[in-house]
Amino acid sequence: MTARRHNSIQRSAFQRSTLRRRREPPRRGVLLIIVLLVIALLSLAGYSYSEYMFSEYRGTVVNARLVQARLTAESGVESIKAFLMQDLATRESAGGAYDNPASFQMILVKDGNGDRDRSRFAVLAPVEDDDGARSIRFGLEDESTRLNVNSLPVLEDIGRQLSELNALTTGAEPTENPGRDLLMALPGMTEDVADAILDFIDADEEPREFGCESEYYSQLSPPYQSRNGPLMSVEELLLVRGVTPELLFGPDVNRNGVIDPSEENRAGSGGGITESGWAAYLTLFGQERNVRADGSPRVNLNNSDLLALYEEMAAASMPEEWMNYIVAYRQNGPYRGSNPTSGAKAPTPDFTDAEAAKGNFQFSQVLDLVGTKVQVLNAEDDTRSVIDSPFPDALHGLYLPELMDLCTTNSSPVIPGRINVNQASPTILAGIPGMTEEILTEILSRRTPEPTDSDPGRRSETWLLSEGIVTLDEMKAIMPYVNAGGSVFRAQVIGYFDRDGPAARLETVVDATTVAPRIVFWRDISHLGPGYPTELLGVEVRE
Repeated sequence: MTARRHNSIQRSAFQRSTLRRRREPPRRGVLLIIVLLVIALLSLAGYSYSEYMFSEYRGTVVNARLVQARLTAESGVESIKAFLMQDLATRESAGGAYDNPASFQMILVKDGNGDRDRSRFAVLAPVEDDDGARSIRFGLEDESTRLNVNSLPVLEDIGRQLSELNALTTGAEPTENPGRDLLMALPGMTEDVADAILDFIDADEEPREFGCESEYYSQLSPPYQSRNGPLMSVEELLLVRGVTPELLFGPDVNRNGVIDPSEENRAGSGGGITESGWAAYLTLFGQERNVRADGSPRVNLNNSDLLALYEEMAAASMPEEWMNYIVAYRQNGPYRGSNPTSGAKAPTPDFTDAEAAKGNFQFSQVLDLVGTKVQVLNAEDDTRSVIDSPFPDALHGLYLPELMDLCTTNSSPVIPGRINVNQASPTILAGIPGMTEEILTEILSRRTPEPTDSDPGRRSETWLLSEGIVTLDEMKAIMPYVNAGGSVFRAQVIGYFDRDGPAARLETVVDATTVAPRIVFWRDISHLGPGYPTELLGVEVRE
């Protein structure tokens, strides 16, 4: 009984075990699936990590090339400073600053085995043709080709004084608003905006005829005051009543100095947008060194000590006849009477008398010497005689180049604000008080952008008089506003690669009025794009 029961229990247990095995699914292959799943996940993670690291690597390479492009552009800026540190003769022998591809186009900074490794820089400046079309050249832009906004109040004062003086001697109508006249040449400018600009920067709070002062700006939201002093940037003009971004910057969105095809629609869209915005014609930095062509100081004809002036002129190897007449003019002033000239030359001055050593008269400009007369006292017989100037109002080219190089009537070592008549755009030249359409046309047809030793007469703005473009009175009228070249330069510097690389673009202004040229303006405009195709900048393809 016990044995049968035991067997029955064993059979029941076996049956239950067999039934349980039939109900449960088979487990063979599950482990392999799990392993494959883990491998796939690890592979995906490895791929993602590899892709991430490769992206980081590419980003690092691109960033390194961006840094290299920027440093290449900065090398271009340093090259400009080194170029301007040389004396004028050396710069001219190297090709000059105006258009010099040998010094400013595709200059290699870092060489390499492949095109992608070679980095270069190019220095560019705009050119405005007589018809207003703009292109580019490889060189520097003289800031004196632009209108120096901060110098307008000074130019106004000087211009009015000389205009009134000329009116007394010639009977011409004095210039009433020279600052407004200069601004009115800008495309789209109105008298309201011109006077508002002048009111914004002049020192007083008295509104001009069409202008406004702080009283107007204090009623705006938010309120502010007129600057009543020099601007800090050209963009500050946007605070002036009537000045809009469209007028100031024009359609040249990428600031490369030309209207690209993509910008032509904007240029023709109206709304006051002109071919070139005012910013292309304005500056805060234009000035010139008041020195001779060789860099030595000029003789200040208004030196209060006539003996010191005489010695200074002698040290400069000035002809004795010139020296004697200049001192006689300073002692006696110009003679405007009707007595005939004696035909004699001015006597050697006697400085033993303290009064005689003082200058009773001053020159307003060097051209006061031209075509004048002086009356001098003859010590022997106590009579007076009239002496003709050794600088006749004729054959100006025989003496003016040397006279203008030797002499000045301004004691300042630097003269701000005058406009480079050899390079300035027709737009700017047209606004100079006393400039007529006929004079402008002659200037544009004859001028040389960068005069050299082979044409020394063009080193002075008085070549307009020497070549008969203007009369003596006309030359005197425009003299306060023009020069033959400045000492501060602007450029866009592009750092780029020969192939497949980013570009860096810098805009800079370098002041060369000091012994060591210094940067007075710096702006990174790389975010506006390279501005110019690489093929234009210049590349070298090596097999």
